[in-house]
Amino acid sequence: MTGSLSVVATEGTQAERIRPKERDTAINALRTGVVPRVGLRHVQVGRVGEVAQVLRDVERIAGGGSAVRFVIGEYGSGKTFFLNLARSLAMEKKLVVVHADLAPDRRLHATGGQARGLYAELMRNLSTRTRPEGGALASVVERFVTDAEKAARLSGAEVGEVVRERLGPVQDLVSGHDFAAVVVRYWEASQAGDEATKTAALRWLRGEYALKTEARQMLGVRSVIEDSSVHDYLKVMGGFVRLAGYDGFLVVLDEMVNLFKLVHAQARNANYEQILRIVNDVLQGSVEGVGFYFGGTPEFLMDTRRGLYSYEALRSRLAENAFARDGLVDLTGPVLRLQALRPEDVYVLLEKLRHLYAGGDAARHLVPDAALPAFLEHCAKRIGDAYFRTPRNTIKAFLDLLAVLDQNPGADWRALLGQVDIAPDAPSPGGDADDAAADDDLGTFRI
Repeated sequence: MTGSLSVVATEGTQAERIRPKERDTAINALRTGVVPRVGLRHVQVGRVGEVAQVLRDVERIAGGGSAVRFVIGEYGSGKTFFLNLARSLAMEKKLVVVHADLAPDRRLHATGGQARGLYAELMRNLSTRTRPEGGALASVVERFVTDAEKAARLSGAEVGEVVRERLGPVQDLVSGHDFAAVVVRYWEASQAGDEATKTAALRWLRGEYALKTEARQMLGVRSVIEDSSVHDYLKVMGGFVRLAGYDGFLVVLDEMVNLFKLVHAQARNANYEQILRIVNDVLQGSVEGVGFYFGGTPEFLMDTRRGLYSYEALRSRLAENAFARDGLVDLTGPVLRLQALRPEDVYVLLEKLRHLYAGGDAARHLVPDAALPAFLEHCAKRIGDAYFRTPRNTIKAFLDLLAVLDQNPGADWRALLGQVDIAPDAPSPGGDADDAAADDDLGTFRI
């Protein structure tokens, strides 16, 4: 997964020990310039207002409402980190979350399978609090079936009747009839011990069938999830997870700038039309228990020739508060602009990174407190305010410094500090930052 790093903070204590697996996973991701899937809470600083808005959105979705947000920030400002934090907060509140990065082969609208490809990627990444790494679709379906079986035992009714009755709200939605039929086939296969049909049902629910004939042969349904029906099926899935006992459904889409990069205006506008459908559904209250978060750069939003603002209907709906200027902010609208971190935020971040590297044990800190302001001063001299505005390389450089000190116990951090070579963050051709590693020879140490 590609992404930029920033941090968002909550109150906490450094007395908590950090599990080795969580520590290693987070550090390895941060050192290679990508956002970790776990351990985000250990490196959260700043952006309290934005986090509060996410929590309000989650509460609204859990209460049967809906939400849509466009998380906008410069490259390296922390969009992906923030979106992952939103995912974590949603899962903690019993929401089911799906996420995916847009790419040339994954779009909201297409005619060659790219929209279905996006849907399939979302379903593969479906996550819950107990399955935060994704792949939780089967467990969600099993939970629905198990709850129906328990209800049938308590009421004395036939299980099949309860399953079909509970799927009624889904059947009432556009594209919901075949979805419900596939869930029923899953239950029937489960009763019969038919693993092949269960697997086929999950494949259908993930959008992995391209041919209707194959789906009809395996499951007896006459439709498959197609490019034109992705938005409808996202709403159907949102309704189903609530029937399975979860409080709501959050769809997180990052790298929206890939739509801005589409060469053909017709293709861009078709995708923007899908975004408009989503915005209208949310603002008009046409969906229940579903939220959408989009992550993109300012150009994706504001460019009047190729961005969202080039689509007049979206521009009018996403217009920002005219009074929020001159240092004032309004975080309640659909557009959530990530405010730059402050130097003091990055200082706290270095404290947390030092503690993370030590596994939560203050006795194992590799550098003293004095090293933190000295490191930030060095970064400021090299790259100016970019060290806190787009702090990904600052994070990588500091962790690489700790790695060298960890492997060379006799080394002096003061001597190494002058050798730290840090550059402003910038997009690479593939979207990921290049890995930075410490040379075993301290004489040629570079970060």
